[in-house]
Parts: sequence; C-alpha cells; structure tokens
Amino acid sequence: MPLKITLKPHERLIIGGAVIANGSAATHITVENNVPILRQKDIMSFKSADSPCRRIYFAIQLMYVDGKDLPEQHRIYWELINDVIEAAPSTEGLIAEISDLVLKKEYYRALKLTKRLMEYEREATKHVRKADRSVYSCPEDEHVRPGNRGFRTHPNGDDTRGMPGQLGCAGSGTDT
Repeated sequence: MPLKITLKPHERLIIGGAVIANGSAATHITVENNVPILRQKDIMSFKSADSPCRRIYFAIQLMYVDGKDLPEQHRIYWELINDVIEAAPSTEGLIAEISDLVLKKEYYRALKLTKRLMEYEREATKHVRKADRSVYSCPEDEHVRPGNRGFRTHPNGDDTRGMPGQLGCAGSGTDT
C-alpha cells in the first residue's frame, strides 16, 4: 500500500538512505515500495546524540536507514544498552522491548519506543539536576568554607566528605 507524505516547506526526510530536502512550498510525495523513511522530526544527527539513550536512538537509526554495517551497528547498540541498564536498572524492561524489535529488524518501531527511553532519561536527568542544586545550595547567611568544595567540616575540624548525611552547608549543623 503506498505511503502518502506531505512535506512542509524546507522539511527534510530520509527515504531509502537518501536525504531529501523540500523547497519553499509544501510538497506531496507518494512512496510506492517498502523503504526506510524518516521525517525530519525523527532524524537525529551524530552531534545531537549527546546522551546514552540518544546514542541508542542514533545506533538504531543507522540500522534502519543505512544498514550497510549491521554487525558493527549491532555491536555498538548492545554495548550502549548494557551501559544504560548498568547505570539505570529501571530501564531494563523498556530496553528489552526495544531490543526485541531490533532483533526482529523492526527498526522503525524500535526508534519510536526509544523515544520513550529518551524521555525517561530526560526526566531522570532533570530530577538529578534539581537534587544537585538543592544539595549544594546554602541559606543566605551560611557560606561554604573555602577549600572544602561544598562539604561541611565537622566541629572537631575533620572533613566529613563521603560520610552519609554529611552533605550540607559549612557550619550549619544541618543538611540541606
């Protein structure tokens, strides 16, 4: 069954490995055979693959649109997912679903599912950044002592780095 695509002005897409750029007017295209197709909103550049889950997406994208060096692309993919699962075991179920699609060579569906993984990563990173800001922020009247990089010094003068519950503002006596 043919696929009908309407391209917005200046929109790009990949059809069968070829990058196509539209001109200044909307264009209607009908693809009559089964080839890999990615619209601009789904295309990730190498430069944009700047996080572990985004690199997974990029690896699958290469499998889908290029497919020339599948053994190497699969090797990279399996290394990436192992690293992500090791760092975030809670992703294992979603990654298992993505991997199942990769093994079945259903790369387009795997890409769509990987967008959920990237969203999970984005949300987790956002929460980590919030926690990082709150751990290292001090009330206005308390200042971190120079040289201890945000860690409080114990009243006896010992550095409390690495001790549970000892992150906080210098001299505050409480953790923030």
